[in-house]
Amino acid sequence: MTHLDEILKSRRDTRHFTNDEVPDAVVQKALQAGHWAPSVGLTDATKYYLIKSTEIKKAIKELFLEYDIKAANLTDDVNQKTQYQALKLEAIEEAPLGLVICYDRSVLNSFTIGTVGSNEAIKFSSVCAVQNIWLSLTEQGYSMGWVSILNYYQFKQLLGLPENIEPLGYFCVGKPATNYENQPMLQQLNWKQKQEAPFIEEITVLHESKIENINFENQDRTETSSDFSKALQYKIDNKTKPLGSLGILEVVAKQIGEVFQTLEPKITKPNMVVFAADHGIANHGVSAYPQDVTRQMVINFLEGGAAINVFCKQNNIQLSIVDAGVNYDFPMNANLISAKIGKGTHSFLQGPAMSKTEVDLCFIKGSEIVATIAKTGSNCIGFGEMGIGNTATASVLMSVILKLPIEDCVGKGTGVNDEQLIQKINILKKAIDNYNGSEDLDSKLAYFGGFEIMQMVGGMLKAKEENMLLLVDGFICSVAFLIAFKKNPSITKNAIFCHSSAEQGHQKILDYLGVRSLLQLDLRLGEGTGCAIAFPIIESAVAFLNDMASFESAGVSGQ
Repeated sequence: MTHLDEILKSRRDTRHFTNDEVPDAVVQKALQAGHWAPSVGLTDATKYYLIKSTEIKKAIKELFLEYDIKAANLTDDVNQKTQYQALKLEAIEEAPLGLVICYDRSVLNSFTIGTVGSNEAIKFSSVCAVQNIWLSLTEQGYSMGWVSILNYYQFKQLLGLPENIEPLGYFCVGKPATNYENQPMLQQLNWKQKQEAPFIEEITVLHESKIENINFENQDRTETSSDFSKALQYKIDNKTKPLGSLGILEVVAKQIGEVFQTLEPKITKPNMVVFAADHGIANHGVSAYPQDVTRQMVINFLEGGAAINVFCKQNNIQLSIVDAGVNYDFPMNANLISAKIGKGTHSFLQGPAMSKTEVDLCFIKGSEIVATIAKTGSNCIGFGEMGIGNTATASVLMSVILKLPIEDCVGKGTGVNDEQLIQKINILKKAIDNYNGSEDLDSKLAYFGGFEIMQMVGGMLKAKEENMLLLVDGFICSVAFLIAFKKNPSITKNAIFCHSSAEQGHQKILDYLGVRSLLQLDLRLGEGTGCAIAFPIIESAVAFLNDMASFESAGVSGQ
């Protein structure tokens, strides 16, 4: 078989193999074909690992079966679920050769042409290698099956792969036991039919991007009259307790009453929004974790396994997850608010993290998300974030906005050690020194910003416009709030700062804003966990204001 069209048509995702060994010459020829595949920036990022061990194959099969249950539960169609469960994958153990094809993220530690638009370009290169390998095996009378239903974190641990090596999947290699009636197996089983011809459409109209600037400057719809404020304070002071004896609860109760302009405030449909995005600066070793953890944690949020899931469930808070710019394409049916601006920002060590247009888009996206939540009847919204490298981004933003030395703003983030912290400070100091742009706020936001931070800014300003109670989490969310404050100082009237983070810069921001946090728990997790943990205290403030007896109603002397 030498005709290319025939080879292309006969390539199959093979699931059934004979016991015939795969000669080394066949494997070497196929992998050389993979090596000839296009590679963005000539990165040589694709790595190959061969598996012949029966023990390892069995462990991978067990890992597949465990995750396969989750995959089957993703469909509510009973017939499709039954058909799916019938598709056993004996090939993991039966195929004579296992092949793990990976890409090496560490190539992104230095500039690589072609990855500017998306860090995932190196992954795409490895996919090209997969296709070449498949075609070479097909031409030689062999084939391959792609197993992607795996917990990739456990898969990497099982194989002992370094953090920077990311597997595309596990590939079963061998001589096919059937030709599947000359059609894809899923088509043969009437699972799904592939179109006869590809979708092709010529685009003839240029669509211009139109971004309308939102003016958030000094929008304040609430005006508290001195008479109402006195009436609210009288109600608080006249409860059956010594004056001020409920401490900060009294302050919070008065604030909430003034925000909602009522002596009997109610919190309705509280919502926690976690904005997630990746940061180009993460590629320079400023975090204890690799960038891919952002994707892993978003999936963890969606599966209900993170701390914020637990605390929101505990306190009956609606949880919304936003993809503001994660370097990954999530499935369209994921329970996720898609507001992706790009697949992570660029590294501000070498140039602007984003454009001013992208900053405006972030403000708009964040504003739209909060507006949608407000329409559900929610009057209380908390802000959280997830993004490897975002403490570095937030530290730099704090430094350039408050004109503080970067050393006073940087903390250990996700848990870097002392040596890594020094490296982190040096990298961020160099990035700030490299800046030669305008001194206006928006120019600095574009140069040093993060997609999730800017979307939080837009969301916070919209929450103020909608007169919602605004719960602020830790350091990164407080940096977003600092930016929102610079655009509308009256926003502090609506904000409750839920805790003081273990990050050293956080208390400095709170001091600058002249505010006090509810809790001091040495939290540094992010995700909005501080908001969710503090929420019962906020409810307690509302409860005592509404339900606690007054001296008059209880017949208790106030003297």
